Amino acid sequence: MIDISKKSWFKYFFFGSLYFSFGLNAVFISLILPLYFLDQGISPAMITAMISIIVIPTFIKFVWGWIVDYFIQFGRKPFIISGGLLTVFCLFILSFLNPGNALIPFVIVGLISWIGIGFLTISLDALVISTTIEKERGKINGIMYAAQNGGLAGGALLLPFIAKTLGYKMVFLTAGFIILPIVLFSLILQEKNIVKKPQKVGELLIQEFKKRTILVIAIFAVLIMMSSGIILLIAPIWMDVGLKLDITQVGLVTMLFTIAIAIGSIIGGILADKLGRKTTLYILILSSIFFSVLLIFTNSWEYFALIYCIIGFLQGGYTSSVCALFMDVTNPCIGATQYSIFISLFNLGIIITSTISGPLYVMLGVSRVFLYSAWIFGPALLVLYFIRLKKNDIHQ
Repeated sequence: MIDISKKSWFKYFFFGSLYFSFGLNAVFISLILPLYFLDQGISPAMITAMISIIVIPTFIKFVWGWIVDYFIQFGRKPFIISGGLLTVFCLFILSFLNPGNALIPFVIVGLISWIGIGFLTISLDALVISTTIEKERGKINGIMYAAQNGGLAGGALLLPFIAKTLGYKMVFLTAGFIILPIVLFSLILQEKNIVKKPQKVGELLIQEFKKRTILVIAIFAVLIMMSSGIILLIAPIWMDVGLKLDITQVGLVTMLFTIAIAIGSIIGGILADKLGRKTTLYILILSSIFFSVLLIFTNSWEYFALIYCIIGFLQGGYTSSVCALFMDVTNPCIGATQYSIFISLFNLGIIITSTISGPLYVMLGVSRVFLYSAWIFGPALLVLYFIRLKKNDIHQ
């Protein structure tokens, strides 16, 4: 058994490998399932509806967090392992189901697999909070976020190739066999229990969110990713419609963007530990404003790809810094629940702006949309100024 609190190298490898498996699984949502469903003759409208149902567990992470915290006497490890095994088991089942003639069972099993992912990731986040100190959380979040994007990039290359050569059923089996040893590796983890009995999660949560600093950070969580939400859907649309790139070129630029995010997350995490969370965020957000404005003047795909990847680099940097900030102020006793609320708010900002980005693009044009992606950082900077961390706000 290995005590991760005493072996930092294992800590980085362990956390990173599990987030790699999360990134690999996310490829199914963004790439494999849409293509598989289309291949089975399912309409685009039905595809978006079915995939939206499958990912419902990602929007109610606080539910899984509450369960993990309520049974804190058992530790985080059992939920990491059980959540991972549930996901692997569902992937194996999906390899035997055909969405063309068994769509409802396919969607149900897919939804259950994401419940497993929910338990795995939120338990892992809670474990990170309880086994790390402030000065290393930036680097650890950078490693995890980089590994997640590594899983996305690697999966985007590997899984479509397997689907084309061996069929979609082999894609699910391959992903399951890759994730299985990563999950089983958790068995050698030695974990120290924080609390010996069930706790009243609701009361502790109310106490935490009564704090002014926590409330300000919660508002900041929504605002910081709104620019990313705008660019998320508009960038590929603009590459196709405005820059006239084919699907191969769009895929290449998107892969480079993902790699830039991974690199930026590591650099941002290191800076967050050395310079502090707020200083790092000021630097990265102000830089993001400048380069987001430059998108307006991109008239070639090479220039666009360069600016787009720089924005990805900066996005990775401030994401790992923000997540480190979330962990700093999260109470380890309710780490799964409180942190999952921060992440849910974080994702809410992306959802809001990605939803309205399409209508904005139609009504205002791409230049104004890119301008608004820069402008939206303004409220985030204002709220960041009012985040005043005190010693008793930070949990070691």
